[in-house]
Amino acid sequence: MNTMEAELQKLQEMSDLVTVYGPGILRALIVLLVGLVLAKLLLKHVKPILRRLNLNEATLSVVANVLFILIITLSVSMSAHLLGLKASVIVRVLAAIALALVGIVVMFRPLIPTLPFKVGNTIKTGSLLGKVEGTTLMNTRIRTFDGKTVFVPHSKVLNDYVINYHLIPNRQIRIDFPIGYEEDLLKAKAVLAEILAEDPRILKTPPARVFVIDLTLEGVQLAGWSWVKNIDYWRTRCDLLEKIKLRFGQEGIGFAMPRRLVRLGEGPMVGGETEGL
Repeated sequence: MNTMEAELQKLQEMSDLVTVYGPGILRALIVLLVGLVLAKLLLKHVKPILRRLNLNEATLSVVANVLFILIITLSVSMSAHLLGLKASVIVRVLAAIALALVGIVVMFRPLIPTLPFKVGNTIKTGSLLGKVEGTTLMNTRIRTFDGKTVFVPHSKVLNDYVINYHLIPNRQIRIDFPIGYEEDLLKAKAVLAEILAEDPRILKTPPARVFVIDLTLEGVQLAGWSWVKNIDYWRTRCDLLEKIKLRFGQEGIGFAMPRRLVRLGEGPMVGGETEGL
């Protein structure tokens, strides 16, 4: 009976504790949960706003982390107050924790290598080409143009070359191709220059250029170089290639074909070398 009475006494005490402190604990947990949700939502919506201010990734990360720490600190403080802790003690402890965390972020963030791109940039790293969709502490999420999502570790990005196509607003299109030696070179240059001048996406400054860059066994290497906005690069280049093929065919200008020297017979022969395709 004594054991039974002792157990009943413990249950009664626990029931009294739940009755007295239960509502306060529940409210404290709700406040803490709401604070965590608000911190996540704020972090999600503040980052795009900060990016519009043209902040670099290091500064953006520091500001976002400091805001997150402050909101969590405020939530923990309110929860502790609901549990009955003294406000002065809560303020001193949480202020010390918040300052320590902010100090750690500010001190050690510059030591972390800065990635050479931002979210939204089109980059090429190694053999991977795509648009940066997001970054975390461990990896970068890239969406390739064929629809794949690739997570690349920062260690790989920092140890390989990175081409960022958004650091300058424009990009040069280079189209090189050979025409036969028997073709009218001046006419070919004029036709190519006309094709480049007709496309409204090609920028006037710097002007498009057409010139001969090499004389090879196959033919005369003709080149057309022009500048377009980054966003127009791939579509413009594909359209130009199609226009050059069709227009040169209409003008009767033939592209050079690969040639190969074939030796007939054995040993040196005068006139024994013939040219064939």
